[in-house]
Amino acid sequence: MTVTRKHTALPKAQILIEALPWLTRHHGKTVVIKFGGNAMVDEELKAAFAQDVIFLRHAGLKPVVVHGGGPQISRALETHGIVSEFKAGLRVTTEDAMDVVRMVLAGQVQRELVGLLNRHGPLAVGLTGEDAHTLTATKHQPEIDGEPVDIGRVGEITEIDTGAIEALLADGRIPVVSSIARSQDDHHVYNVNADTAAAALAAALGAETLMVLTDVEGLYEDWPNSDEVISRLTASQLEKLLPELSSGMVPKMEGCLHAVRGGVNTARVIDGRVQHSILLEIFTDEGIGTMVVPDEQGES
Repeated sequence: MTVTRKHTALPKAQILIEALPWLTRHHGKTVVIKFGGNAMVDEELKAAFAQDVIFLRHAGLKPVVVHGGGPQISRALETHGIVSEFKAGLRVTTEDAMDVVRMVLAGQVQRELVGLLNRHGPLAVGLTGEDAHTLTATKHQPEIDGEPVDIGRVGEITEIDTGAIEALLADGRIPVVSSIARSQDDHHVYNVNADTAAAALAAALGAETLMVLTDVEGLYEDWPNSDEVISRLTASQLEKLLPELSSGMVPKMEGCLHAVRGGVNTARVIDGRVQHSILLEIFTDEGIGTMVVPDEQGES
């Protein structure tokens, strides 16, 4: 006898089955996730982010989380009576400010994130780019009107040693990396843009995917005239668009470009304001946000 009554759990089974090809494709692969934007400050979004990362780990993927901490750094600098100044879209980081940046990233943001992940088991391990020479940098001097500008202890990554991260992944752990780098030239440290750090690590690790959480739906086709999101584009198409992008999107999209040109299969900018956006992007047919692919994958 055939049971025709539709079971209320059937839609759940269909969702799981839809995820199956994606689970198979991504099994054993490394995924680098840049944690930032609203997802860093909203309690529900933070909890959902932690669940997503734990889900990836239990689904057989190897997640690596990279984070900055713009809002938290600004608040802490204000508390210490240090004025936040930005030049060329980057925070001017004096020696005094660098002490605060280091304290906030490694001692506050990272610890909170590690704590959220470890509610689900002894999985997450925090480290900074200083640890085991993971990130090495030299002084970054952006140009404004053709002239180099001194913005203090802001670094440009020159070298990556993935040994510590790979050892943690091999042990089934989830590395949580703060975007601070050791200096190649002196005994100090550098503040590094977290989007840039995540992209560089994704390339160095040979990751399957780089995912960058933002506070927008993705890359817009013709902002501000349209809110149509470009769902997919090649590295060359993105390169042509870069000069037209808003300053906040430039490091994110440059990071995506660097990642796919460095061997990462896909780089995605996704809306971190949507709960479980990571799972929606990786495990559903629709996906959300904007995906960048290498040129040889052809144009869609």
